[in-house]
Amino acid sequence: MKTTIEIQDALLERSKRLARQEGTTLGAVIEEGLQLALRARAQQKRRMPFALKPFAGDGLNPEFEYASWELIRDEICRDRG
Repeated sequence: MKTTIEIQDALLERSKRLARQEGTTLGAVIEEGLQLALRARAQQKRRMPFALKPFAGDGLNPEFEYASWELIRDEICRDRG
């Protein structure tokens, strides 16, 4: 299908240069770029954002509310050797 689009001059020149270097057409370069862009966007949509699912409770125990991660980690691992 033929269509008319506006492309930045510098991008058009780079695309033409690439097509010449690779022995292909400008249309093929543009088509490949669009396919890559659409594929990347589809993959982004498939990724589920990380969501915290807190359990019922009031958060950290008071003795750990302002504790460093090292102290909390040491307590978690205390009886594990």
